[in-house]
Amino acid sequence: MKTSPILMIICLAGAGLGSTLTHADTLEVISSGGFYSSMEKLIPIFEKQTGHTVHLSSGSSMGASPTAIPNRLDRGEHFDVVVLAAPELNKLAEKGYVAPDSQRALVNSSIGMAVPKGAPKPDISSAEKFEKVLLNAKHIGYSASASGTHLEKDVFPSFPPVEYKVIAGKAEKVVGDRVAKRIAEGQFDIGFQQISEIKPFTGQYGQVDLVGPIPAPYQKVTVFAAGIGKNSEHEKVAKELIKFVKSPQATQIIEQQGLEQVKQ
Repeated sequence: MKTSPILMIICLAGAGLGSTLTHADTLEVISSGGFYSSMEKLIPIFEKQTGHTVHLSSGSSMGASPTAIPNRLDRGEHFDVVVLAAPELNKLAEKGYVAPDSQRALVNSSIGMAVPKGAPKPDISSAEKFEKVLLNAKHIGYSASASGTHLEKDVFPSFPPVEYKVIAGKAEKVVGDRVAKRIAEGQFDIGFQQISEIKPFTGQYGQVDLVGPIPAPYQKVTVFAAGIGKNSEHEKVAKELIKFVKSPQATQIIEQQGLEQVKQ
């Protein structure tokens, strides 16, 4: 039987397309909340430029939540790229989940305070004013990840015992959800999280307002870093993604989320 010229062209074109597609990889990426919104906006650009596909998952840098990144890796989940607070990433490298020497600092992130949209914004421009806001608040929300751990272990206990008891009695750790979302739902009159995690809930159509970064000496800047999964089958593409995220092309998107790109 003779093969028609048209059928031959279709077959050759299909073979060529299949050959091209074999060069496109699918990356599994997981990011903690501090960098999730930035990554969510950067991925489509990376995909368009490279032809690769990126599946993005979320989880906290630490904590007891089943979705926390360390807990997911402990259960045997695998990711090509992992993004979370740098100290926690180093722990994952020590446990053998992240390839040695693959860690790269991405951004500096500050803790912010949020209130319900339209509510008066308390003055937190100094340590003394910030302390009064904590004492006068009715219900305080804080995250279960890096920012909340700092508040729970370092900030709240720094108050005198009587005041610490007052603050601790009305402060609630939010596990497996965004603090800003709970503020929008009316559960807290003030809340704390990485500024980059509050930002997506602000703006014209948002439901919370960002008051600003908390003041020194209570502020703590967290470095978020990326590492490559030790057993990743797409190491080359994973490196491409990390390089793209650190490039000048990504700077504006990152800064719009309230983060400072690490230039190195």
